[in-house]
Amino acid sequence: MLGAGWLNIGSLVFGLIDWVFPVVILAQSNKANARNRVVFCTAASLGACAIALWMQILYTDHLVKIEDWSALMDTSSAVALVAGLLLTVTIVLNAIAVVVYRGK
Repeated sequence: MLGAGWLNIGSLVFGLIDWVFPVVILAQSNKANARNRVVFCTAASLGACAIALWMQILYTDHLVKIEDWSALMDTSSAVALVAGLLLTVTIVLNAIAVVVYRGK
């Protein structure tokens, strides 16, 4: 493995990518031709969210394997809060994108 620190950076990057897809599709000026792109962007966004959460699970697993209990105790509440926020914002943004383009 490259290093466990990269899991946190990768999780952050995939989390940001996750939010970019629905924002880009909502900002499209040519809404008539964007319906097919909505399906792709929604799937890509949800996939990026899943990868970001998976990377956090891998990092937690790493901390357990090296028995860094103090790091687990210090970060578990924040990780749970941020994971919930990531998931909630992802669902809301993708739902908005689907609703906007559903009738077009």
